[in-house]
Amino acid sequence: MNKKVLLMILDGWGITQDPKVSAPAQANTPFMDSLPKKFPHATLRTDGMNVGLPEGQMGNSEVGHMNLGAGRIVYQDLVKINLAVEKNTLKEEPVLEEAFTYAKKNNKPIHFMGLLSDGGVHSHIKHLKGLLSAAEEFGVKEKYVHAFTDGRDVDPKSGKGFIEDLEDHLKKTNGKLASVIGRYYAMDRDNRWERVKKAYDLIVKGVGKKTTSASKAIQESYDEDVTDEFIKPIVLTDDEGNPVATLNEKEVVIFFNFRTDRGRQLTIALSQKDFPDYDMKKMPLYYVTMTNYDDSFSNVNVIFKKEHLKATLGEVLERQGKKQIRIAETEKYPHVTFFFSGGREEPFENERRIMVNSPKVATYDLQPEMSAFEVRDKILHEIKKESADFICLNFANPDMVGHTGDFDAAIKACETVDTCAKEVAETALKHGYATIILADHGNSETMKNPDGSPNTAHTTNPVPLILMDNDVKSIKDGKLGNIAPTILKLMGIEKPDLMTEDALI
Repeated sequence: MNKKVLLMILDGWGITQDPKVSAPAQANTPFMDSLPKKFPHATLRTDGMNVGLPEGQMGNSEVGHMNLGAGRIVYQDLVKINLAVEKNTLKEEPVLEEAFTYAKKNNKPIHFMGLLSDGGVHSHIKHLKGLLSAAEEFGVKEKYVHAFTDGRDVDPKSGKGFIEDLEDHLKKTNGKLASVIGRYYAMDRDNRWERVKKAYDLIVKGVGKKTTSASKAIQESYDEDVTDEFIKPIVLTDDEGNPVATLNEKEVVIFFNFRTDRGRQLTIALSQKDFPDYDMKKMPLYYVTMTNYDDSFSNVNVIFKKEHLKATLGEVLERQGKKQIRIAETEKYPHVTFFFSGGREEPFENERRIMVNSPKVATYDLQPEMSAFEVRDKILHEIKKESADFICLNFANPDMVGHTGDFDAAIKACETVDTCAKEVAETALKHGYATIILADHGNSETMKNPDGSPNTAHTTNPVPLILMDNDVKSIKDGKLGNIAPTILKLMGIEKPDLMTEDALI
């Protein structure tokens, strides 16, 4: 085969178990309804380990487009760290090993800090436990934990249980709890430095409510109606009232949050910049973070660095001298470019990018058509000229309008996309393109929760896969990572070894 290919991504268009709550099912979509009768069709998984996320976790657009372009399962930070903890290989991570060696050689303590819960959004308690075990096995003598209570990604009063769970583990690993504070202060991301100062003064100066029992102090906070997110600084002390530990120069910090945005400000105050107005001074520290919080930080050691994916679909097409177009409206433009290219910002040779501005409305239920018609018109022009060998196109509507929770608007969004998809795909077929229609994850097919309330989130449902082509007679079920190999097969190009998934035809 030696075809041109159009990949059409209907963002957030999943397959429902319950048509009553599904915008695609309730919408008038004659084009999408007609396709399974005429062309090869199957389903794709876009969730959990199928796309390198933890089991049971719904997919998202970033992860989805990354897997689509990579032709393999792209393991996300959370899964990579989970695997290292489960296989007990954390201590083999070079950056961690160097930090442990420094602490041991110079007789310095290690201060572990981060969000203490099993929410899995910013951090996970099992990562902290894995780090403590690894440090103990390595022979690091002094290990202290500065715990930030959650209450946002988990129940608002679950913090006490997590603290008790941690204290059990600290007994086994000869570590100590040094301080507790709510994430509202320690993990601010809106430049409210007066909040960050509370965490800074707690960790560096031991300023807070003194106690010898963390769970007692947390219970007292609950009794005053202050839940986990907002817990005021708590200093753990010995029987004489001296803090168990404060952070001093040249000591080791390991910030174990893997999500970057809410770890930045405290890291800046501790290690990057003075804030004389708030009496916060940066300190010379051996500073380690789980992932790369910010490219501009100096003297911060990162355990799990971002991989730049090699041999993505875009790169293979560049090597073959093929022309490619990436097109979407603003909301999904980074997805068809940066994420589809495996985390690469600059275009490949012979790659054209077309961005259509998303409408300037407060929420997209006010304009469920978004800019789909303009995206359609722009790409029809290119298809008729046959100006590209490969086109990656995203219609944002089912996802962006699905997020508003407005069922009627989501129906309108799906009807708009059906109209646009018909014209684009039929024109592509006339001009010799094989068209693959799919979604990167579900959303608009579950607009209501079982209790009748609006559902605004992504889903773990499968998504449709349709191949509009007159030569290929069947296509198999698969996952997003199978799509790049399928596209290369249609184009008659050998897939590279790094694309570990198979074609579905």
